[in-house]
Amino acid sequence: MSDPDDRGRPEYKVYRSRRRGRGLLRPPGDLERLRERVRGRRRGPREPGIPGEITPGRVFKWVVVAVLGWLLLSLALFTASAQIQKGVDASADRALAPGGNMVTGSNILVLGSDRRAGASIDKSQTGPSRADSILLLHAAFGSVRKLSIPRDAAAEIPGHDAQKINAAYAFGGAGLMIDTVERFLGHGLEINHLVEVDFADFPNLIDALGGITVNNKSRICSPPFDNYYKGYKLPKGEQKLDGERALGFARVRKNVCAPGEDDRARAARQQEVLTGIRGKLLSPTTFLRLPWVSWQAPQTIETDMGSAGLFGLFTDLITGNSKESTVLEYTCGDCGPAGGAVVADSEKREAVKKLLGR
Repeated sequence: MSDPDDRGRPEYKVYRSRRRGRGLLRPPGDLERLRERVRGRRRGPREPGIPGEITPGRVFKWVVVAVLGWLLLSLALFTASAQIQKGVDASADRALAPGGNMVTGSNILVLGSDRRAGASIDKSQTGPSRADSILLLHAAFGSVRKLSIPRDAAAEIPGHDAQKINAAYAFGGAGLMIDTVERFLGHGLEINHLVEVDFADFPNLIDALGGITVNNKSRICSPPFDNYYKGYKLPKGEQKLDGERALGFARVRKNVCAPGEDDRARAARQQEVLTGIRGKLLSPTTFLRLPWVSWQAPQTIETDMGSAGLFGLFTDLITGNSKESTVLEYTCGDCGPAGGAVVADSEKREAVKKLLGR
């Protein structure tokens, strides 16, 4: 018989619930991800494309991003450095011919003089500065042709007597030098741009590149000059030079070990330095130094070209054929006015023709 107190109560069963695990309290999205992990373990290693996995494709993308960032940094430094370089004086700017660009072709006069003092330049020298090197470049994309004019070549200097061509710089600076070179070579040559090399900073550019390699055609045994108080010596053959040694190589005046050398050998060495710079710019190791090189390059020169023009010039130097180079020959080394070297008009005509690619 049932208990009288239970009368009228509904019949039901009481169950004890189990404690629910933590995983069962997860939101639906977490449960789905958990199931994916479990399925992934059963299948084996994760497939490419899963977030966080290092794959060759991802590594390649990271490398590309890093390279582009390095190049952009270098370009920004080059542009900033070019903006603060001095430029040329008003007389030189007036003497330059309009036209020409770094893509279709432009004629650039490159001058080096002892006007700008540096660690290897004798600051005790007195008197007016003369052009230590006179180099013409015809630069266009994929082509760079070079013509060196010996500084001892006899030339008619506007407003002055005929004498050695490098005296034009002493008489009237870069402006008169431009007029003199155009008149000296003739045959339709016009100079569109000017670059003056700063001897104070030139070694810094070479050092930023990590030095350059030159092919020294003959052993050099030079007596003292500038601040090379013990002279300058260099064996024959391929030689790696730091900045100061490279500047000395380009400025050697007398070579006791090769007494037959004249100013044409000096001009050839200056072109060899330019070739060495180009070779180092093309070296893979220079990529790591690129920001330093980009900052230093515009600081080495004074020019009428802005950052875009300078960038075009350096691009042409890298992409152009550096073997297209000539040193102006002369028929008589010291029989011209003021003991200058005489250059035949036929030699000038052929040199201009080759420089301009006619």
